[in-house]
Parts: sequence; structure tokens; C-alpha cells
Amino acid sequence: MHGLKSLLGAVLLVASAAGCARRTPEAQQAPSSSTTTVYVARRVRTLNTERPIAEALSVRAGKVLAVGTRDEVLAAAGAGARVVELGDVTVVPGLTDAHGHLAGLGQSLAGVRLEGTASREEILARVTAAPATAMQGDWLIGRGWDQNDWPEKSFPGRAELDAKLPKTPVVLERVDGHALWVNGEALRRAKISKDTPDPAGGRILRGPDGEPTGVLVDNAMDLVLAVVPPPTDAQLEARLAAALARCAEVGLTGAHDAGMDLRTFRLLRRWDEQGKLPLRVYAMADGQGPDHATYLREGPFQGRMLTLRSVKLLLDGALGSRGAALHEPYSDEPAHRGLLLLKPEEYEARVKAFMSRGFQVATHAIGDRANTLVLETLLRESEATGTRHLRHRVEHAQIMRLEDIQRLGQSGLVASMQPTHATSDMPWAETRVGPKRIQGAYAWKKLKESGAPLALGSDFPVERPDVVLGLYAARTRQDAEGQPASGWYPEQRLSGEEALEGFTVGAAYAAFAENERGRLKPGMDADFVAFSVDPVDASPAELLKAQVKLTVVAGAEVYRAP
Repeated sequence: MHGLKSLLGAVLLVASAAGCARRTPEAQQAPSSSTTTVYVARRVRTLNTERPIAEALSVRAGKVLAVGTRDEVLAAAGAGARVVELGDVTVVPGLTDAHGHLAGLGQSLAGVRLEGTASREEILARVTAAPATAMQGDWLIGRGWDQNDWPEKSFPGRAELDAKLPKTPVVLERVDGHALWVNGEALRRAKISKDTPDPAGGRILRGPDGEPTGVLVDNAMDLVLAVVPPPTDAQLEARLAAALARCAEVGLTGAHDAGMDLRTFRLLRRWDEQGKLPLRVYAMADGQGPDHATYLREGPFQGRMLTLRSVKLLLDGALGSRGAALHEPYSDEPAHRGLLLLKPEEYEARVKAFMSRGFQVATHAIGDRANTLVLETLLRESEATGTRHLRHRVEHAQIMRLEDIQRLGQSGLVASMQPTHATSDMPWAETRVGPKRIQGAYAWKKLKESGAPLALGSDFPVERPDVVLGLYAARTRQDAEGQPASGWYPEQRLSGEEALEGFTVGAAYAAFAENERGRLKPGMDADFVAFSVDPVDASPAELLKAQVKLTVVAGAEVYRAP
């Protein structure tokens, strides 16, 4: 099982201490390279146009040997094959999250979990009952708050945290990862005061007296994060192991890690070399942090389950914290247009440097101004460096002018998008940008019809890594209660097969792996997932209740449901 069993102790440590109500995957033994295994199911959905539906597939040496009827596959497997009767399930090609953050997911599982909290009071209760795993040094770490979910919908302040924990520095990351809520002790240790200026690309929110309120947006976050002690080696290993196990449990066979720090990359590379990496990880180097020069010097890397050939840059912030860079002011804050986290000339210099070293450049762009700058820069510099073939990517492509949607579609760039962002943001997104700009927001169908390859993901831990939620959001543009009844801007919905392709074929294309993964056909990698329902044909209500029964990566069973 590629060493997953050796990681389970660390997973259990994080899961139990963090109160995660879930079952850690049991270690499954991968068949030997000479063993042929036949999997029989109610339906095998291959995404192979030559044989779209089957009922069995066989696996040998990590590859798909045959796909077809039960009798056809058994005949191809030969005598002595191991036969696994999966029963009333639908098997689909391996699902890949095209934009996630493994270290962030691991930290989220270990820290104070604030997702779905409906008030500041609920958050304060969780903070005061924090698990031991939430501590980094003597700092308390948490993540997941969203003021848009609270009755008052305004940013919180330091005083509320100070009343509960006056001497322990507290750092609570907003759900989008683009703002921090901290207490007075954290501000003191970071030496942030009334006289501290806003850094370029960041905002220190202040009260009427000019004093910091305790909320830091985008690059201002670095003022505090610079003094937070890093996780220990044991903490990092436990968190990453827990994140990988969680991904396997929800049906992911791989993840594109959007902005990996060098320490995490070194650890995953060691695990890969030791045969301990259970999922495929397509790493994007952190192109803005202190490690970017090392990544440039060392260049791309190809291991067995780990690939590094992309770089992640962030051009702007997030819509929820009003850090997304817009051409015109925010509809609900007329004096503000968002933030550029890199000056255009610095962004251009980094793009050119990484392209010249053979890296695919993937850039976070939320606001329409950021998306325009990304398109112009990627197209200009890829032409100058002769790297149009490197499938450069726009990460999120969230708020776009209609003319830029057409330009992206005709450019050969990849649109890496997250369906659950739309369903999370729909209660307030139009308030931020108004009725005109919303026409180019979360516009998956428009981008697909323009010719852009769609690679779908979740942006975990911003959203949950549960791929079923992404498939549901792409098909319905509704929340879990089925609202709004006709879907939010329903003309942007994807069909069930288009949604599945975004997490399979599209994600494989975005990682240069379309000849190895994304479909189930002989000779391709034996990566697949068995669901309790057909994710393409099941009703939305059934899809929300879907269970992952089995996750297989390179022929190894990395998760089997109890």
C-alpha cells in the first residue's frame, strides 16, 4: 500500500487529538507485480469513448490490463487471478483534486476547526476547548472562520480573544487563507502597533483610534506568521500523513498541491523514495516564499508518485476578505479595489524566470483585474520564452471580464477552478461585485465553451476535500438543501459527465498525465474509485449521500470502507 501502514500511527495521533470523527483507512496489501486482480462492479464508467461503460476491469503491475464484461475480463486475466466482487457500486477513473494544500489540510485537521461556525461566540467556545495538537510552540492555531456566516457579518476583533486568552498568542486563519484574526498577545509579539504601516499588498484593519483591530489581510498576515514557531518535524509528519489519509478516504487518488514549501517537498520526496507515499502528488513550488530561489536552482523533479514541474504564484487576495484585485471598486466598499500581492513588474520577472527553467506557471487570480494581468503576462512571457506548450494555468479564474473569458479559452491556458467556491460564496458574492460583474464569475460553462480545459478541485482546506461535494456543486450550483431551487446562475452548471471529467481527464491534462490517467483503458495507470452511486447519473440528493467504498492507486488499495 505504498507505505500507508507505516504512517497510520501519526494519522491516529492527529485524528484522535483533534477530535476527528472518522475512521483511519486500514492498510491494504498491494498485490505482487505478478498478480492479476479482477474487480467486478455493477458499472464501470471508463470515460473512454471506445468503451464508455463496462462491468469489470483487471489490474496487473499497477496498470489496467483489461476492461469489459465480466467474462471478457476474466478470460484476459487468466487462471489464478484474484477476483474482487465490489457489488452494487460504480467504478470511475481516479479522481484528482487539481488545487489543494496538503500541509494546510493537515494543520486544519490538527488545529482548532472553525468551519461552519455560525457566530463569534461559537468560535470562542472552540478556542477555549482547543486540542493539544492545536499548539505550535506556545501559540494556539486555528482555521476556518467566515464572518459572512455570522448574523452581523462584520470582521471580529482582538478584544474578544483577549477576554478568553490574554496571555496565549492566538492565530485564527480565515476560511479563504487570506486573513488572520489574532489577539493582543500575537500583535505584541509581532510588534504591530498603531504606528505600523500597511505592507505592500496587505491591510492592517484599524479602529477609529487607529489601533489594529486584530484582523490582518493578505501580505499583512506575514507580519504575524513570521514570528509563529514552525511545526516540529513530528507535527509536520503527522499532519501530512493525516491529510493524505483523509484524501484517500474521500475518494481522491491524487492532488495538485498549490504552493508547496521546500520543507514539505523534501519530506514527501523522502516518502516517495521509501515507497511510503500513498497518493499521487503533483507539486507546485511556492514561487513567492523564501524557497523560490532553491526551486529555481534545482529545477523540476519527477519521482514515482511525486512530481514537481509547476510553480504557484499569488497575484491577489480573496473575494470574501475584499482582497481580490478588481478593475473597479467593490460594490460594497466603494473606496477599495482589492490588493495586488505582487507588483506587476515583480510578477512578470518571476513568471519569466520560472518559465525559462521549464516550469509550468500557475497563478492565483480571483478578481477581474488580477485575471487580466495574469492573462496578459502569461501569454506575453510564454511567447517570449517559447513555453506555450507548458500549459500554464490560471488558478481560480473566479471573477473575469467576458472578453477575458474568451481570451483564456483561445489561449491554450488551463482554467483550474473549484465548484464549491461558487456554492460557498453565492450568498454574498453579488453584493461584492454587483450584477454586471457577476456575469463573468464562477463561469465554468462559459470557460468550457470558450475552449479552455477545465481542471476541477476544492482548494482544501478552504473547502472540504470531499470530491462528491465538488461534483454536486458543479452539477447543481445549489447548497446541500437544494437552494436556490433552480441553481445559482444555472446556465453555468456542468453535466454529470463534464463534472467528472474535470476531476479526472481535466486534472490529468493539467499535469501532463492524460496518456497515463484520467480514463480507464488498457495500459493506463490503475487508479480508480468505487462509489455507492453513479456520480454521473445519480440524482443530486443521492449524490450528496454517496459513499466511497474503495480507493485504488497504482493497483494498491489505499482505502476500503468499513
